[in-house]
Amino acid sequence: MNKTRIGLSIAGCLLLASLSASVMAMNESQLPDIGTAGVSALTIDREVMYGEAFLRQARAQLPIVDDPVLSDYLDDLGQRLVSHASDVRFPFTFFLVRDDTINAAAFLGGKVKVHTGLFLNADNESELASVLAHEISHVTQRHIARYMEAQTRQAPVTMAGLVGSVALAILNPAAGIAALQTTMGIQAQTAINYTRDNEFEADRIGMKLLNDAGFEPMGMATFFQKLAATYRYASKPPEMLLTHPLPETRITEARNRAASYRVITPHDNLNFNLAKARIQVRFSSETADGMLSYFDRQLKRTPDRADMLYGKALALLAQDNSAAASPIITELAQRYPDNLFVLDTQTDIDMSNHQAAKAIQRLEQWQRRQPDNSVVVFNLASGYLQQGQASKAARLLDLYVRNHPDSSLGWRSLVDAYQQSGDETNMHIALSESRALMGDYQRAMDELNLARATSNDKLVLARIDARQVQLEEAKRLDESLRQ
Repeated sequence: MNKTRIGLSIAGCLLLASLSASVMAMNESQLPDIGTAGVSALTIDREVMYGEAFLRQARAQLPIVDDPVLSDYLDDLGQRLVSHASDVRFPFTFFLVRDDTINAAAFLGGKVKVHTGLFLNADNESELASVLAHEISHVTQRHIARYMEAQTRQAPVTMAGLVGSVALAILNPAAGIAALQTTMGIQAQTAINYTRDNEFEADRIGMKLLNDAGFEPMGMATFFQKLAATYRYASKPPEMLLTHPLPETRITEARNRAASYRVITPHDNLNFNLAKARIQVRFSSETADGMLSYFDRQLKRTPDRADMLYGKALALLAQDNSAAASPIITELAQRYPDNLFVLDTQTDIDMSNHQAAKAIQRLEQWQRRQPDNSVVVFNLASGYLQQGQASKAARLLDLYVRNHPDSSLGWRSLVDAYQQSGDETNMHIALSESRALMGDYQRAMDELNLARATSNDKLVLARIDARQVQLEEAKRLDESLRQ
């Protein structure tokens, strides 16, 4: 039903973020604690700075899914795992990329990229969580940082240059590999040998993390089995599988290790199932007609299954058939009155029927309970805008971006609100922030200059001056990564 691919070839090895590794049978007391080893060439503060720079590049180059419901779910899942991890030195950021292939990648500063294809190929939440646990372990053990320090000692390369090339390998594998192997003069085999040990460790620690967070450790083994099945008859498997242990070996070792943990029966997680259905309809390569047929077939076997009903409603909405979608979502809202997936789709239906007032009434009740929830905020702001209440939308979104200054969707939505309300100065400031989050500093500073030209407020002008200084500093950092 969808394409599959694993990892980033040689780059996947270099990034320490591939999905292929070996799980060695060790009990908890035998887990190594080498992630705390000192990394003198790359401090924690600088690692965070590099991570933020990478995220700006990702926003500019990757098809990031700015869907509040999916982002909220992915973040909740990731943070649940992080809360059980050791040696967490900075906040983690999980972001979703529209790509049907099976892949995920961790980078410096706790930045974790997740493909929509992981949802499409995972049968339960434990399988998805096993991949995130593996990536989190790469970060907490500082595998990438330690690899980079080792390379700067062995090759004539600066830390910033190496960081930039590794970041590029995640964003553009072909170009990144060329930079690492040719420009940087790094030998692939050395990197692979160094990486294997880290992959083994990430699997071992990742499985413990999976168990501690209440997920089924066997989820890692079953997901490995999917990878093996995908390429069992492939004439040319990706290089990453050729340079790592065979999938069959990994499955056996993962099963053996999972057997040493207490048995946790996988439960049918509603939000995981709803997230998968949402991705199938809105962010996969399948057509709305094809997905509608799929959900209808599934509902013939299990007529009451919530995720299949939800998926059918989304497919109907994609066909502009809100009349048929509405009773399905109304039924789901009665069954799950506190579910954000359902709330979001209720709003979509109201907005398509030009019933924003109905949506606003419902969402304002939610806002009193969850004033900072992204799903509530963005849906309510959309309702206000459709009702011509742009000032209300602007106030709501302004408060949100103050608490979440890295929200691309927040700044873009604020641009619309200020534009509709006629606030030209703040519209240009919001546009500047939106461009800065993508590393487009020239456009960001141009927007600040436009904002300056529309205001005589000394305080606003002083803030613009200060922000331009900050943008110049960020620009210099980003440029150092491209040298």
